[in-house]
Amino acid sequence: MKRLVLIVILLCLALFGCSKEEKGKSSSVSQLREGTAAPDFTLKDLDGRDVTLSSFKGKVVFLNFWATWCPPCKEEIPSMMKLNQQMAGKSFQMLAVSIDEGGKDAVTAFFKRTGFNLPSLNDPEQKAGKVYGITGVPETFVIDKNGVVVKKVIGGMDWASADSVQFFSELASK
Repeated sequence: MKRLVLIVILLCLALFGCSKEEKGKSSSVSQLREGTAAPDFTLKDLDGRDVTLSSFKGKVVFLNFWATWCPPCKEEIPSMMKLNQQMAGKSFQMLAVSIDEGGKDAVTAFFKRTGFNLPSLNDPEQKAGKVYGITGVPETFVIDKNGVVVKKVIGGMDWASADSVQFFSELASK
């Protein structure tokens, strides 16, 4: 019976992403909807530099909230890396926002251990995550060149599929 419960829990995590809610706190932040302006934020990258979302206006932004401890996040990272490579030279910017409490050190160690690499920002206090109303990770927002959220995806996805690449290529060429 314990084994069955464990299997059900693992399946739920794999299907619906990883939730990290603080005990005793309910979310009073409304979730960001498609068709609304993407809220601006400034976070540090892995080199300690400030990165502001609005500085990418005029580019399609792939904004992904993730964590090193999240199985669906780890599963989708290789496809994110492929998408980022396929979109090189186009009007496109990928931003992977880590909500790890360990911040830069946790992400750097994870990338070193796994060989993964993404343009990453640190949000250990979940300042941007709260503004975007994320309910767990992974959660992705696609922002058009005008700064409008055109797509929101909750959970992991194969970002390197032919359909995904075509979607981003068409969006970047508009």
